[in-house]
Amino acid sequence: MARSAKLSLVIGAVGSLVLGIAGLATVPAKADPLSLFAPDGYRSSSIDRYIRDDRVDTVAPRASAPAHLRRQVVSYAGSEAPGTIIIDTPNTYLYLVMPGGKAMRYGIGVGREGFTWSGVEHITRMAEWPDWHPPAEMIARQPYLPRFMAGGPSNPLGARAMYLGSSVYRIHGTNAPDTIGQRVSSGCIRLANEDVIDLYGRVRTGAKVVVLPMSSRGVAGISAPAARTADTRAGARIN
Repeated sequence: MARSAKLSLVIGAVGSLVLGIAGLATVPAKADPLSLFAPDGYRSSSIDRYIRDDRVDTVAPRASAPAHLRRQVVSYAGSEAPGTIIIDTPNTYLYLVMPGGKAMRYGIGVGREGFTWSGVEHITRMAEWPDWHPPAEMIARQPYLPRFMAGGPSNPLGARAMYLGSSVYRIHGTNAPDTIGQRVSSGCIRLANEDVIDLYGRVRTGAKVVVLPMSSRGVAGISAPAARTADTRAGARIN
């Protein structure tokens, strides 16, 4: 009789544990929502009219990154062909145009004041864990820099680099991911390493790169939108 009672208690405890685990499995995981806008508001940019939020299809590989800087898919209604990269300098975003009216958006770091630039280039070379040879112009400004640094986790170019035309500019990773969303570089475009690896796997040598200016003036066939009010910046759509 005592043995039967003990067996019943064990079975009951196991059943309660199973039910408890099942109950936990039904509770949805919580995560911060992605955001199309930076906390301090959206700046007028000439890509505005072609982009809108698309929360059905999003990717957020860096949970620690601010929501608006996480990699995500948005809708794109512009005329640039799939495979084109668009640098939205004012808002520190990089868009990779994809088929089907979509674009992958990445948070980036851009040039500091006096070091931003705009125009059209093409990717002429791609490298994994690239070595760093600071250009002469940079060494002239910062003579303490090394003349060469081998590729690796401590290298400022990060995990991947895409070289733009014959210029000194690159789209590259970084060993300082906290600078994403800031304006601190000498003109290069930087992404977090996990994002630059993702971008690197999606583009090819020869890809067109459109770099928008800090102002909202049109460039490379992208027309500047009308000025926006604070109310329209706060909405979920950018048309």
